[in-house]
Amino acid sequence: MSWPIVDSHCHLDFDILQEDLSGVLSRAENAGVHLMVTISTQVEKFPTILKIAEENEAVYCSVGTHPNYAHAEPDIPASRLVELASHDKVIAIGEAGLDFHYDKSTPCCQEKVFRAHIDAARQTDLPLVIHSRNAEDETLRILRDETGKGAFKPLLHCFSSKQYLAEEALKLGAYVSFSGILTFNSAREIKQTAKMVPMDRLLVETDAPFLAPVPHRGKPNQPAFTADTLACLAKIKGVSKEEMAAITSDNFFRFFDKVPRPQVYGAAA
Repeated sequence: MSWPIVDSHCHLDFDILQEDLSGVLSRAENAGVHLMVTISTQVEKFPTILKIAEENEAVYCSVGTHPNYAHAEPDIPASRLVELASHDKVIAIGEAGLDFHYDKSTPCCQEKVFRAHIDAARQTDLPLVIHSRNAEDETLRILRDETGKGAFKPLLHCFSSKQYLAEEALKLGAYVSFSGILTFNSAREIKQTAKMVPMDRLLVETDAPFLAPVPHRGKPNQPAFTADTLACLAKIKGVSKEEMAAITSDNFFRFFDKVPRPQVYGAAA
């Protein structure tokens, strides 16, 4: 493919991708995905994530605790996240947030951890990668409350919530990222949300190895498949794939402004 793409959210430390990392990265480059962000789910495993980023020019990373692991890491202070985020390759805080679909961590514990991550994002001025599942009202309550304490940069990743969460989060300055879910036949509501999100707030991702897009359903997801989600998003927004790649890449470098823009992505629009 001739257009450069960014996979703004994947999990290269998960075994199924890490075991074939050179192949994963090669296939991504061949598909036009020249940069990706491998996202932290547990601070305990952060050294593995950072090592992948340090050893691969095309990879950056985040630091944080996924809400489903909040019970395992309930007391990591914002100051520790800020310290770890000082590394050049760490470009975001998270993923953190609320997940009420599973019963792995209590809502109270998840909220405590979420707020610590917001504090770290505010202190570092790095994007906060937000996971929200079956928790629209609670997510908005916390985002509004914390915004009142001082600005930070929220990103609703792998958007699969009710549209009103995106609408209200956009008012707070959020960006919205769409994954392979967007390509599913059942994703009519998410497609409507994608139509609504302004062009300058859109990102694309895989959330690999999960949620492989059409036509790769049933396979482990990988960063190369970002191209399929981007093509779907371009169709929804009525622009070419090249235009959507340029738009989402420009959005990425504007939002994740700690990342130097590689030459392959050209000059900013």
